[in-house]
Amino acid sequence: MPDGAGIAGRDRRPLGVLLAANVISIAGSMLTVVGVPWFVLETTGSPAKAGLVAFAATLPVVIAALLGGPLIERLGYTVTSVVSDAVCAVAVAAIPLLHMAGQLSYGTLLALVAVSGLFHSPGETSREVAMPLLARRAGTTIARASSAYESASRGARMLGGPLAGVLIATIGAANVLLLDAASFALSALLIGCCVPGGLRAEPRRKASRSAKGPDEPQEPKEPKEQFTWSGYRAQLREGYTYLLRARLLLAVVVMVMITNALDQAWSSVLLPVDARRNLGGSVSLGLVSGTFGAAALIGSLLYGVFGHRVSQRGLYIGAFLACGFPRTAVGAFVPGLAPLLVTCAVCGLAAGVLNPIIGTEMVRLVPERLRSRVFGAVTSGVLVAVPLGGLLGGYLVQYAGLTTAMATVSAVYLLTTLSPLVTPAFRTWAAAPDPEQAGQEPAEQPAAA
Repeated sequence: MPDGAGIAGRDRRPLGVLLAANVISIAGSMLTVVGVPWFVLETTGSPAKAGLVAFAATLPVVIAALLGGPLIERLGYTVTSVVSDAVCAVAVAAIPLLHMAGQLSYGTLLALVAVSGLFHSPGETSREVAMPLLARRAGTTIARASSAYESASRGARMLGGPLAGVLIATIGAANVLLLDAASFALSALLIGCCVPGGLRAEPRRKASRSAKGPDEPQEPKEPKEQFTWSGYRAQLREGYTYLLRARLLLAVVVMVMITNALDQAWSSVLLPVDARRNLGGSVSLGLVSGTFGAAALIGSLLYGVFGHRVSQRGLYIGAFLACGFPRTAVGAFVPGLAPLLVTCAVCGLAAGVLNPIIGTEMVRLVPERLRSRVFGAVTSGVLVAVPLGGLLGGYLVQYAGLTTAMATVSAVYLLTTLSPLVTPAFRTWAAAPDPEQAGQEPAEQPAAA
C-alpha cells in the first residue's frame, strides 16, 4: 500500500506552499536587513542616521511581540500572513520608488521601515503556528514538519545575507529593496491562493465528552472564548509575574536582552560601516553575515548530537564568551576581511548552541499551562533593548569613530558574558538537566534560582 493510503482528506500542498512562502519571505527580509542600512549609508553617509533607521525598524517588532498574539488568533493565521506580507511589500517598495522620484524624505523613510517592522513579525509568527495544523492535514508528523520548517528558515537566513551583498554590488541597494518587496508579494500570493483560510488553533475539549456513548447524556458545550482586552492583560500580567519570580530565567532574559542590543549595533551599523570603509564593499558584508549564519547552523546541529553530554551551564557560559566580543574586537584591532571571516565562523559555531540550551531550560523551568504566556514575556523581554542597540551604535560611530565604537561594544559584550560567573541566579543552574524531565510540569512555584 502506498505511503499514506487511506488517510482521508490528506493534502500535502498547503504545507509545502507554507514552507516555500516562508523561505521566500525570510530570504526577502534578509535583503532588507542588509539592504536598508546600506541604502541609508549610501544616500546619507551618516552612521547616526543608519542607527536611527535601525531603531525605527526594530521598535515596532517589540510592540508586535508584545501585542500581536491575540490579534493573530482573532484574524486567523492565513489572513494574518497574507496581510502582513502585503503591507510589507508596499512599505518596502515605496522606499526605492519614492527615492527614484526624488520624494523620499528621511522622516518618510523612518515611517516606512517602522511599518514594515510592525507587520513582518506577525506574519512570520502566523506561519510558524499554522505549520502544525497543516502538518496534520498533510498526514505527516509535527516533528518532521517542524524540522523541515526550521531547516528551511535557517537556510534562507544563511543564504539571504551573501545574496544581498552580491545583489547590492551588481544592481544597487534600491533595486535590491524592490526585489525584497517582490518576495513579500509572492509570499502573500502563495499563502492567499494555496493555504486554507480561517486557520486557527482548535479549542481544547474535554476528553470525557468523546468517551461518552451516543445514548449517554453529553456535557454542555463550552462557550467560545471571546477576546477581551481585560482578559489579555490578565494573561500578560501572569506571564510577566512568573518571569520576574523565576530568577534564573530572568537572569538569562536580561543577559540575552543586552547581547541582542549589542548584536543589533554590530549588524545594523558597525559591520555595514566597516564593510564600506575597510572591507571592500557589500559583498564582504554578505560574506561575513553568511559565514556567521552557516556556522550557527552547524553549531545547532552539533549541539543536537553532543550537547546533552556536557554541563549546560558551562556550555552556555563558554558559548556566550566565544560568540560575541571576538567579532567586534577583531573588527576594531585586526585589519582585513580574512581574520574577520575566521572569527565569525568560530563565533557562529558558538552562537548556534545557545538557543537550544535556552529553549531546553525554559521548558524545564516553566509549567506547561503557563508556557505561551511566559514564553511571550521572554520574547518581548529579549527584544526590548534591540532598538536602542542600533541607535546607540550609530551615534557611537558618528561621534566617537568606528574603532572606538567596536571596542566599546566588545568590552560591554565581554563583561555581559562574564556576568554568569558572579550572578547568584546562575549558580543553581542544574549541571545536566535530565532530558527525561523536559516537558513535565514542575512545582507550581517558579524556580527560585
